[in-house]
Amino acid sequence: MTAMALVVLCAGLFVGGRGFAGAAADVLRVRFGGDAERTRVVVDLGGTARGAVVETGVNGSVVLTLSGVAPRRNLSGAGSGLVRGYEVDAVGTASRVELQLASAAEIERRFLLPPGDGVATWRYVVDLKATGPRPANPRPVAPRMERSAQKPLIVIDAGHGGRDSGALGAHRRESELTLAAALALKAELDATGRYRTQLTRANDTYVDLYQRVRIARTADADLFISLHADAGADPATRGASVYTLSEQGASRAVREVTRRDDWHRDLRLPGRDPSVDRILLDMTQRATQNRSAQFARVLLTHIEAADQPLLRRSHRDAGLAVLLAPDVPAVLLEMGFITNPDDERALGDATRRRRLMRAVAEGIDRYFREPPANLQLASTGVGAGGL
Repeated sequence: MTAMALVVLCAGLFVGGRGFAGAAADVLRVRFGGDAERTRVVVDLGGTARGAVVETGVNGSVVLTLSGVAPRRNLSGAGSGLVRGYEVDAVGTASRVELQLASAAEIERRFLLPPGDGVATWRYVVDLKATGPRPANPRPVAPRMERSAQKPLIVIDAGHGGRDSGALGAHRRESELTLAAALALKAELDATGRYRTQLTRANDTYVDLYQRVRIARTADADLFISLHADAGADPATRGASVYTLSEQGASRAVREVTRRDDWHRDLRLPGRDPSVDRILLDMTQRATQNRSAQFARVLLTHIEAADQPLLRRSHRDAGLAVLLAPDVPAVLLEMGFITNPDDERALGDATRRRRLMRAVAEGIDRYFREPPANLQLASTGVGAGGL
């Protein structure tokens, strides 16, 4: 299952008249995104606010107060996902937000987002997660969010190739080592019978970086792994590391997606309300980053267990082009330093290379065994492409 399985169609937009006397700002509207497992509630505000939890959901409602903002009028309406309905009432210059729950749920995280990236309002965000049995008739998900019963598809990307040789060691080219490793990993995964695999290149050819991402997205991949060999000025530096997408890269990914007029169709979003599509895109991006980070941690554990040296800071992040797919979990594995004699020798040795790729395959096995519900969601907010 990919990150898109966490997102479903939903919306609730409500706007009224003038603000209350003395209020620093207005509560503008309430919006929803998510499904019967996880639901995001977004309260659009005319200014900053401080939130406090009054009721946690134990009695069937989540109640919060937002100090410094008041609704333009009392707001109420139907919810979505875990929320059956909502009410926002003025309490002096503050607001009382009540979310009536459709099923047992609790607050997973909440945070305030300032205006930015083309969004003019402040946004108070509350993420809810289900704590009881899933409802018998959950809301239908969008087509791209559904996963077929087929075996997971792993797209394996051999870095560089053709006119781009990558880094150079004393005896090897990076593009040569990445292709050999990609073929070895494909063989390991195919031998298990548990996966479908696809290579972005199967020989010494050049493939554009963005084309590599398109290959994964077009194939509806469940996981994308790009293989590389690192290089450094100090030949003593050695060890493997794994990159996942940085927050800046996440913002770039959103910009890349939304600069096209048909971006909501590309992601198979409803397209009926741009603000709702942005909620869904943000949730998808965040869930993808979380899944990528989960895989990176698992992968490093198995690589270390295979006696492959790791860099001291072995989990890194960057805005690398091959990590930009908003809906496919992705990592870039630096298998070692081609500029280090020991690492170059290990990567050039078929037996040792196969041992490393077997560890990667074992990491992939564990990643797909661990249920997404065990994911530790990031607590630092959401990508700047936002809500």
